[in-house]
Amino acid sequence: MTNILILPRHLIAEPGKPPQYGWGVRVVGSQIAATGPNADLRAQFPDDDVIEAPGSVLAPGFVNAHVHLYGVLAHGIPLENAPADFWSFLNDFWWPLVEDALDHEMIAAATDWVCAEMLRSGVTSFYDCLEAPHAIPDALLAQKEVVERRGMRGILSFEATERVSKENGRLGLQENAKFIDRCQKESGLVQGLMCFHTAFTCSADFIQQAFALGAERGVLTHMHCNEGIHEPEYALKHFGKRTLEYYDDLGVTGPGMMASQCVQLSNRERAIIAEKGIRVTHMPLSNCEVGGGIAPVPEQLAAGVTLGLGSDGYINDFFEVMRGAFLIHKAHRQNPRVMPAHQVWYLATEGGAQAMGMQKVGRLEPGWTADLQLIDASLPTPAAEHNLYEQLLLWRNHTHVKDVMVAGQWRVRDGIVLNADLGQMRARVHENAERMWAKTR
Repeated sequence: MTNILILPRHLIAEPGKPPQYGWGVRVVGSQIAATGPNADLRAQFPDDDVIEAPGSVLAPGFVNAHVHLYGVLAHGIPLENAPADFWSFLNDFWWPLVEDALDHEMIAAATDWVCAEMLRSGVTSFYDCLEAPHAIPDALLAQKEVVERRGMRGILSFEATERVSKENGRLGLQENAKFIDRCQKESGLVQGLMCFHTAFTCSADFIQQAFALGAERGVLTHMHCNEGIHEPEYALKHFGKRTLEYYDDLGVTGPGMMASQCVQLSNRERAIIAEKGIRVTHMPLSNCEVGGGIAPVPEQLAAGVTLGLGSDGYINDFFEVMRGAFLIHKAHRQNPRVMPAHQVWYLATEGGAQAMGMQKVGRLEPGWTADLQLIDASLPTPAAEHNLYEQLLLWRNHTHVKDVMVAGQWRVRDGIVLNADLGQMRARVHENAERMWAKTR
């Protein structure tokens, strides 16, 4: 086992707290073993390998708390008519032309490309939500093999739904349960999570069964929630109450629930989230793409909600995702003080890990995982403690991420994803996208 000193210009050890000038870390195995001034680390550990990074910022790897890896295959898909609203986005486009078309080869090709894409922008951990009703069983195993080859820390789930049939929904829950059991036995970087789609595609019994299966295995249960106005309107029409009120009556709300999107929320629903400790993941850019609205994230944070950021498989450069969270809410609230840069950095790292139920992920402190990135800080104006978060958030992107480590292993060096033939991977994605797109013609 090689012990490594990484000595940057600045260290972001605990996102949200002031960065430290001239500090670095010591990596032993898969963990951070020590932090401190660069000179002190050199003196204490003279025999360690040394990574000199005088022009860089050392930060925790980003945590993409909600992604659809297969989504890349839909980029640029030919459409005669763009969806007019969120329901037509799902019913006329996403379900028939994307999710229903997926097979194992498409899933594997997309997973490989997006894992490399995420690594390239400093993402070391992610939660993926796969809905491919005609690709089960073992769709998650096809993903797992690829994620393990890329060496990322991933939580994978199958978005079980009864929209195709009751039997297909049952198979989806079984896909999750078997995968969770297998991953827990292996104790690797890839783990599973229970997942169903929404209140408008799943029955009450099905939803309660999903939560029971998740609780039995000690994992979170995830669903999309109020991404647009369709779901709360459906809930009011069919249940006489809004979505989260319905879930609360079913007895499934609590810290074991991870709800993504949470855009169209009533005051009562916001209160339920805070009171019951529901974990929330926020996708600022994709919410704009589908016309879902702008989530009340500043209000949720003020209420103490555990919240992370996700790309939703739309734009996976995490600097772009952070910029979206940083800027959109300022405009929406007409308040430039909303969502300060240090808070966004927290949501993109430790906050996302907490939302996903990950422990000791998202900081660079002794005993925490050695999931980290080195970011080129050759900025036009001086980077200092008072401006570093904002400077990096606004003026960096994936091209400035030079090195990425996951669990003590380098996955990106000098901007190159290791053991990845991007040309071959891109060609494979093109081939599979063409196979998917052929169904639209």
